[in-house]
Amino acid sequence: MNNYIPRLAEQRILKLESYFPAVAVVGPRQVGKTSLVQAIRSQLSRPSVYLDLENPDDRVKFHNPSLFLDPLADQTVILDEVQKLPELFPVLRGIIDRKRQPGRFILLGSASPDLIRDSSESLAGRIAYCELQPLSFEEIRYGHDFREHWFRGGFPESLLAPDEELSRVWRQNFIRTYLERDLPLLGLAADPVLIGKLWRMLAHLSGNLLNMETLAGSLGIHGTTVRRYLDFMESAYLIRRLPPFSANLKKRLVKTPKVYLRDTGILHQLLGIGSFFDLSGHPALGASWETYVVEQIAAVLPDWAELYFYRTHDGTEADLVIARAGQPEILVEVKYSTTPKASKGFYIAAADLGTKRQFLICPVEQGYPLSETIQVLGYGQIGDLFK
Repeated sequence: MNNYIPRLAEQRILKLESYFPAVAVVGPRQVGKTSLVQAIRSQLSRPSVYLDLENPDDRVKFHNPSLFLDPLADQTVILDEVQKLPELFPVLRGIIDRKRQPGRFILLGSASPDLIRDSSESLAGRIAYCELQPLSFEEIRYGHDFREHWFRGGFPESLLAPDEELSRVWRQNFIRTYLERDLPLLGLAADPVLIGKLWRMLAHLSGNLLNMETLAGSLGIHGTTVRRYLDFMESAYLIRRLPPFSANLKKRLVKTPKVYLRDTGILHQLLGIGSFFDLSGHPALGASWETYVVEQIAAVLPDWAELYFYRTHDGTEADLVIARAGQPEILVEVKYSTTPKASKGFYIAAADLGTKRQFLICPVEQGYPLSETIQVLGYGQIGDLFK
């Protein structure tokens, strides 16, 4: 707890638990779910008890879960790694319905398709979800340089490591453990070596269009199998597929999604990039910066906002379209330049979509107006997109 960094999600979780009987905090392993909930326990609306379902001493208490949980009706029961006991969800539903009050349960889980499906079906109308992402720059801006954050990524143990070597070793072990232990435990029945190859291929594709046929051909497996693996990796918060914006425009639009890794530290580890100096001269520099900015935007995205990209077959494109109820409002281009210029295609995209605000996001400290219609934002001003 000494290294705990306050999270933006804290207030959202406290607000949700004050109204919903159950709150699920989901996200990849090692992202800081347990540390966050332990940090806010004193602020919960009722006393709390914490149980780790990976701990055999805690799991044994659930041989008869109703018998164990009923006496805890006046406390918030925090269940960590709840995906370990999927059979618990119907029991929780019955307990909640017998005494429906806010803050009965906080469920922490490494996201998986089974976890989402089981909790959604059993606890529909009783549960709210909060996704915890890796640390955003907004959360660490006063203690870390953005280059360090960009290179190491937002997983706390990687970012806060005493030196680059220990950060690299942590990320290396994270990848190996996910492949050999965590993904199979979450339900992905596939050869870890094959999934490791797919993960590295996706790292090379980060920021680019997702070509399913190329992936399938390179791996020697069927396209539907690749799609199933990608669905799983997205549900486990390892990748993000960004859909193209497709309104009723009189243009031929690209319909293939783009793909991003969810953390640039893991991206750089999979690409074998050993330092920020190496990244500066690497062919993936621009794609890495785009991946970083997209995830920083996603970290502060309001509930109303929908993320897309825009590309036509004649080459008109914009990295991000931020829409509200299907209507494009904000257009974003990501540029790794301190003296950026908007492309002709960006102006055309703005005219096509009729967006109200246009931005270029660059590795500068302070933004400035580029023109009457386009604003440059620096790495620490991403939240200004929504002001």
